[in-house]
Amino acid sequence: MDAVARPIRTVAVIMAMRAEAQPLIDRLRAQPKPLPDNVGPLPLQWFDARASGVTVVVSLNGKDRRHGVDKIATQPAVLNAYVTTLHRRPDLVISAGTAGGWAAQGTEVGDVFVSRDRFVYHDRRIPLPAFEDYGIGSYPTVDAAGLAKALGLKRGIVTSGNSLDASDADELAIAQSGAAVKEMEAASVAWVVDLLGVPMMAIKAITDLVDRPAPGEQFVANLHQASQRLADVLIDVFDYCDGRTIADLA
Repeated sequence: MDAVARPIRTVAVIMAMRAEAQPLIDRLRAQPKPLPDNVGPLPLQWFDARASGVTVVVSLNGKDRRHGVDKIATQPAVLNAYVTTLHRRPDLVISAGTAGGWAAQGTEVGDVFVSRDRFVYHDRRIPLPAFEDYGIGSYPTVDAAGLAKALGLKRGIVTSGNSLDASDADELAIAQSGAAVKEMEAASVAWVVDLLGVPMMAIKAITDLVDRPAPGEQFVANLHQASQRLADVLIDVFDYCDGRTIADLA
């Protein structure tokens, strides 16, 4: 059966930071699940739960043993997405977490976006024939227009990079892509699941406004509020998915 026509029975939620995920883990009363022995000593953490009729796997990138912080950004996201998708076989992958937005577009801290159209990178600049488009990526997202409308969520193109702030070149690339959401993992997750043929979307709560001063300070100040809002929305998303197929989300 085609992936978009299968009922959504298992959803894998790929997340980078424990602080972003904890409200969701608490709400679901999700329980830790050991990784298979054959994946080796990886830092990934799985938490399993049921929401309505859906099995939810919350998968965290884990802690960096050298620096003692959450493994944020693109490389850990690739590892997490590959191992989790391959071993848990979800019907839908969600890249969930916090992100930056633009006040000039009417975005406010606490807004939650659903991915639209495609995932792109804004910091992979490869000005060579054919490689320029490869650097941008443009990996597909599930059409979740119906879900977004039903839950009152905004929609936008999601762009990923490996820095919390943005250089002038990054800002130009973001503007050219038309992205409404700037974060650090989703495009890498999208690359992996596109290879594996699994549908994916992103759910991102806004912690900071890119066109306002000090995005890092905004992020720290608003992380708790945005993570709580993210958990609320994800619970609604799971409820909406229950009994539906990927095609039904459009």
